Amino acid sequence: MSSEAGMKDAELGLKEVELNEVDQEKLPMTAGLAGDTNGALKGEKGEASPGSGLGPATPTKFTGLSKDELLAVASSPAWVRSRWLLLTLFWLAWLAMLAGAVVIIVQAPRCRPLPPSPWWQRGGLYRIHSPAFQDSDGDGEGDLAGVSQRMEEVAALKVKGIIIGPIHQNVADMVNETRLNKIDSTFGTLEQMEKLLEVARRKGLKVILDLTPNYKGKQKWFGINFNRTDGGQDVLKEKEAFQFWLKMGVDGLSVSGIEEVLTSAPHRVIEWQNLTKNFSGDDDPRIFIAGTAISENEEILQLLNRSDTDLFFSYYLRQIFLTSKPPVAKSVQQSVEKYIENCGKSWPSWALSGYEMGHMASSIQQHLHGLVHMMLFTLPGTPFIYYGDEIGLEDNQVNKGNAPWMLWNNSANGGFTSKQSFREAPLLNQTVQGQKSPPSLLSLFKKLSLLKIKERSLQFGEFQSVHSKGNVYGYTRVWDQSDRFLVLVNLDTQSTVVTLEDSSLPAKASIELSSNTERSEGEISLTDIHLNAGEGLLLNFPYVA
Repeated sequence: MSSEAGMKDAELGLKEVELNEVDQEKLPMTAGLAGDTNGALKGEKGEASPGSGLGPATPTKFTGLSKDELLAVASSPAWVRSRWLLLTLFWLAWLAMLAGAVVIIVQAPRCRPLPPSPWWQRGGLYRIHSPAFQDSDGDGEGDLAGVSQRMEEVAALKVKGIIIGPIHQNVADMVNETRLNKIDSTFGTLEQMEKLLEVARRKGLKVILDLTPNYKGKQKWFGINFNRTDGGQDVLKEKEAFQFWLKMGVDGLSVSGIEEVLTSAPHRVIEWQNLTKNFSGDDDPRIFIAGTAISENEEILQLLNRSDTDLFFSYYLRQIFLTSKPPVAKSVQQSVEKYIENCGKSWPSWALSGYEMGHMASSIQQHLHGLVHMMLFTLPGTPFIYYGDEIGLEDNQVNKGNAPWMLWNNSANGGFTSKQSFREAPLLNQTVQGQKSPPSLLSLFKKLSLLKIKERSLQFGEFQSVHSKGNVYGYTRVWDQSDRFLVLVNLDTQSTVVTLEDSSLPAKASIELSSNTERSEGEISLTDIHLNAGEGLLLNFPYVA
């Protein structure tokens, strides 16, 4: 019994200790020994508080202010004033930052809205002469299936679209043997044309069909008087043909010899333009191109002013380079500015070669080839490129009536056809395969074409001539806050040194591209610029507010 009683006494003792500890924890900070002040630290277990004169005291835990005490302090006038002061400072700082942001936005120069630009104003157009581009079946004649086979190489040129044809049935100078909506079997079938459209779309390329009626004969429109009332004006049924091809899905139509139509019936051209627009959508604009092969620039300007179409094609730039050898810079400047001025609100275009005139390499001095490409892609407007000009393809000197085969590689026949031939294999550096890597005319062409697509200043920037002394011509392309471009072309056969003193130009500019393969990249001063013979130099400099 005595042991059980002892155990009970021990348990009761432990409980009393626990209760005491709990009670102590519940005590406010001021509870405890007499003389304790709020916030004073209690002594450790077994130690007396200093000055108490007492023995060991029961320890208490520091628990901070009670709820009532916190409320009392928070409600004190000093803390109320402090809180209002801090809150006021916070909102004043926030309003100051907001005001600063508004001032920055208001004072910052605003970006100019981009002008509406259909796809043909944002890059080059590549003209393909189907009989000489690629033979798919080994008969020695280029065809539509061959064009489809080479669409990968065409897409690599970074152009916006291709111009196919003419491919319709035509017997030279025989209007009754011409069918604008029928494909000449030499070039392929309707199914192959549909396949070509499909392949081009997958590569992001637009397809324009050339429907110049009498492309094998002398007069492109057979000398038809479209004002006759005896039914002769509808012998070609060109409107039906236009609708047929547009319904099939071509992205545009092109006709040459437009001077013949404008002479007798200018309203006819307007009808064709409107017909094409009827097939256009907001996201799918179709283009109508009117062209001429006239060689006199004054006559070209007259036609330009009379031709109200999406795009007017001519060899105006070609004539500038053929007027004198080498061309004179001042003459080039005057001719370029005159053409742009005559375009007015119409979109300009530039070309040096085509199936009517032959290839650039056969008429333009060799040292100017890279320079010409630079001008094509940096002047305001749409550049037209004839197949093979990107590699310097030359026309046949023996049989000038036949267009030269495209040279894809240095195998037999240049990779154009598998048909046996007596033609020697071309040198590798004359082919697409041999020019894929820089330095080459093809690599320069691709870089220029890509810049035309991505740089706003080169697409629709303002144009201004800044230099035309000796045989060096210079101009700038500027759009809003985008990078600016300065183009310098040395038309001479000798190297020269140029100093630019135009106030609109900076002291230095960065080299973007050069037709001189030995030119190193970096920044150069615009005083004492050394230009090699025939060098085209493209410089850029940033916008400065």
